[in-house]
Amino acid sequence: MGTETEYGIIAPALPSANPTLLSSQVVNAYAATLREGLGNLAGTRWDYTDETPLTDARGFRMDRASAHPSQLTDEPAELSAEQIALERGEPTEAAILMNLVLNNGARLYVDHAHPEYSSPEVTNPLDAVLWDRAGDHVAVTAMQRIGAMPGFSPVILYKNNTDNKSVSYGSHENYLVPRSVPFSKLAEALIPFFVSRQVICGAGRVGLGPLNQESGFQISQRADFFENEIGLETTVRRPIINTRDEPHAVAEKYRRLHVIIGDANLNEVSNYLKVGTTALVLSLIEQGLGPVPVLEDPVGALHAISHDPSLQVTVRLTDGRSVSGLDLQEMYCGAVLAALPADADEQTRDVVDRWQSLLTTLRRDPLDAARQVDWVAKLKVLEAYRARDGLAWTDPRLALIDLQYADLRPEKGIYQRLARRNDVDLLVPPAEVARAAVHPPRDTRAYFRGRCIAEFPAEVVGASWDSLIFELAGERRLQRVQTREPLRGTAGLTEELFEVAADAEDFLARLLSGPDRRMAP
Repeated sequence: MGTETEYGIIAPALPSANPTLLSSQVVNAYAATLREGLGNLAGTRWDYTDETPLTDARGFRMDRASAHPSQLTDEPAELSAEQIALERGEPTEAAILMNLVLNNGARLYVDHAHPEYSSPEVTNPLDAVLWDRAGDHVAVTAMQRIGAMPGFSPVILYKNNTDNKSVSYGSHENYLVPRSVPFSKLAEALIPFFVSRQVICGAGRVGLGPLNQESGFQISQRADFFENEIGLETTVRRPIINTRDEPHAVAEKYRRLHVIIGDANLNEVSNYLKVGTTALVLSLIEQGLGPVPVLEDPVGALHAISHDPSLQVTVRLTDGRSVSGLDLQEMYCGAVLAALPADADEQTRDVVDRWQSLLTTLRRDPLDAARQVDWVAKLKVLEAYRARDGLAWTDPRLALIDLQYADLRPEKGIYQRLARRNDVDLLVPPAEVARAAVHPPRDTRAYFRGRCIAEFPAEVVGASWDSLIFELAGERRLQRVQTREPLRGTAGLTEELFEVAADAEDFLARLLSGPDRRMAP
């Protein structure tokens, strides 16, 4: 599994600044930090060769001419020298980086108008939280560097999902699923789960509607921006189930479930349960054990549940029953518990225990879950201001507090203050987060990617999720190493090679000619 975060970005002193240019400053500022000693920088380009964003899991491929430009993620973002000169008010011939492959196996890049961090692949929910938090660490590092650079206006990065002026940006999850599981089975079992999952991991938002046209508070940042049940788009006509079939792995064996409906979480327990419960429900579906309550109106139910922080609203199933978001979550949690094997590992049991406990707490009184859930913590802060100053939900100060909750600046962000005051539950120590920003997970192919970037910065000239491209001195042809098996390229399989190889040429020779091939063909 893995996560993707698009950060909101502004430069307060430059309200009309080009956000793409600001985002490129984030990438280049972090690159400058790497050059100073936190790791190597190869200038590795992102390899788009195997990207297929228009392939649909329902068995067809969208015509390129019919696609929204935002769907063409296999084309690199570019800024012209003219754009840069115009924004900076000065000529420049400096190369502008729009992509970085990091030593921890992650990707930091400009995704349209946002800096985006895509985490390395991990095998469990706690590691997903750790390397997602590592992305926040990278973002803060870049933000602080820009603020210290003469001639640059400070930028602020937010881990949220909307500017409350009609624009929404994503926080995506990816899960590797066997190709043998029919996509239709995944979709039908996951729609009610995703519609209700927001009650345990929504980020909370002031305002209702995509244009913020009604006052109030709702559970999810993203819910109002979804219009369809199933579809290929991610930025327009957003669907509850995204059908992009781009496995970044052996296509005959795996599909990648690309989840676009989640909120960006700061609370570590929210994030842990978001990915942990989803992985468990996917396991149920693979076993043919997932509950399949069928909603009469999934998109309407998504909005209705989000608009009710009391968690009392009910939505209709096609069998005539009316159920709440908590009812739906309890169905899935109960099914997971019933199917839990006796030898389930400790982390799996921890996810289930926390899920059960949180649903009980939310059923008793939602405000009791402020330590574990972003939307509850945010609502509690907002209600305190409303009570103290008599503020109506239309008061713009509440919208500012909403935004301030997601501010990544350690000294300014409300979530950061709650964490310092021990008002939220933490799962990963700051020292581990800092280490994860520069070291890859050891149990996936991200280890191979990250170590190659760190050890052979001059020779690795291209990278993607499922390949690395080497350029060796004296070789006329580039050497591509495929990494299509996500559970190969681990420390267990390749660490020794990194330790004994004299240089990149020696490393590749040992890797590709050894008796036991360590990488997928």
